[in-house]
Amino acid sequence: MRTDMRKNSKSSWPKVIARKWLNIPSGAEEFQSDYAVNGETGDRRKSCCDQDYHSIVPGNFSEGWLTETAGGIKPSKSMPEPPPVTDSLNPRMFVGTWNVGGKSPHEGLNIRDWLSSPAPADIYVLGFQEIVPLNAGNVLGAEDNGPAAKWLSLIREALNSDQSDKELARCYSGATEESSPSSLQLEQQASLKPRTSFTDLLSMEDELGEEDFERLLNLNTNSSEEGSPSPTYMSGSPARQRFCLAASKQMVGLFLCVWVRTDLYKHISNLKVSCVGCGIMGYLGNKGSVSISMTLHQKTFCFVCTHLTSGEKEGDEIRRNSDVAEILKRTKFSRSFRDLRQPFHPENILDHDKVIWLGDLNYRLAPGCVDTHELLKKNNWQVLLEKDQLRIEQRAGRVFSGWEEGRIYFAPTYKYLADSDDYVVQTSNSNEKRRIPAWCDRILWKGEGLKQVWYSRGECRFSDHRPVYSLFSVHINLVNKLIPTAISCPPRFSSKSALSSACGAKVQAEELLVIPGHKAT
Repeated sequence: MRTDMRKNSKSSWPKVIARKWLNIPSGAEEFQSDYAVNGETGDRRKSCCDQDYHSIVPGNFSEGWLTETAGGIKPSKSMPEPPPVTDSLNPRMFVGTWNVGGKSPHEGLNIRDWLSSPAPADIYVLGFQEIVPLNAGNVLGAEDNGPAAKWLSLIREALNSDQSDKELARCYSGATEESSPSSLQLEQQASLKPRTSFTDLLSMEDELGEEDFERLLNLNTNSSEEGSPSPTYMSGSPARQRFCLAASKQMVGLFLCVWVRTDLYKHISNLKVSCVGCGIMGYLGNKGSVSISMTLHQKTFCFVCTHLTSGEKEGDEIRRNSDVAEILKRTKFSRSFRDLRQPFHPENILDHDKVIWLGDLNYRLAPGCVDTHELLKKNNWQVLLEKDQLRIEQRAGRVFSGWEEGRIYFAPTYKYLADSDDYVVQTSNSNEKRRIPAWCDRILWKGEGLKQVWYSRGECRFSDHRPVYSLFSVHINLVNKLIPTAISCPPRFSSKSALSSACGAKVQAEELLVIPGHKAT
């Protein structure tokens, strides 16, 4: 079996190389998910002669068609509807980026410290760079999915373990005051921890499963006895803190994955991916971007994980600016037939309501910063940041015009000695490239309703980069249409014309989406 697999792998190499060199997409729109996102979902529309055929029409595809329900037939769109009720949602989103230096994670690697934040999140957007070495075999050959699978396993374990529940409980216990670095951050944390009454808890019993309800009740009781604020049943409540993979996509060393709470996934739709190579010859995937587009409660999100041109020579920042322009220009999200039910679905990055750009952007410190070593010793980040190429280019309007980035209060994230807290440039006997420390790893955003709560870095020594993460509060306006009560349909129509009209409406929809070979249930 292994011999056959090796033969197939070797025989496919010329095809893979040819496709990559000619920039022919190969499975570019495919991605991994815990859910059958490509499967047919939605209301089932029955035909008047429903035997071996049935059609699957996505939800809200055509509100004017009559739909068979348990209570009868829903009125068509022409019937008057009550006025919409406006509400809002404020989920928290954790965004992290990490260049792991071409190293595959070992089994005992602890990433919980990186994934921890002042308050639990509802969505995790995690981007990696160099999950495989950027050698000729990986750039030109078949994709090595082994490291990506390991990272997914580690993330799933970290987000869904019992230990994560304890850490989430601690987040709500109010015990973080001593370690909080500023009153502003304390204020932000306090706003995320409202109290939950037992009346509210009891009202949740029907919604939660028995096990989850007991865990939440015990957690609330314990924290109340200790005199600390009760954990709230909000987006981050431990009882509901179980995460699933919404989507993940790899392009050579770039890897992006989005995780959401399981009870939030039903509100996510239109998951799509897009990859852009900006590396060798301007097209290969050793540099470039992986993007994921999705809709949450009718608001469109785009997450762009990038690895831009490296180098600290004068003029390299111009190449990085060019990479950004190419990614914005060439990133396209395909439209399928079922998207036609949407009044608008974004095809480009900037068409989305909210955009997060993360990754190893590789912007360095501008030449001429002669006192770098002294400033590093004094932790004088603000003076060093005046030489930051990204900020210089952004202020000049040459890149990321109109984008936002939080204030940086952490040390440069690159370049460290392996398994050390020392920068390479600080050592005299290192064989590593003596790169000047820089904030290569960044998170930017664009769009209304995104408020950054936290912007920091992790301290894991796994690679020559330190991971960076940010916590966002996302404001989403909801418009809930009150659906009128379904009108019961009499068992027999009073006239043949009425029957013909009703069936005609259904058949008209079914002619578009008929799937043979499936029995009606």
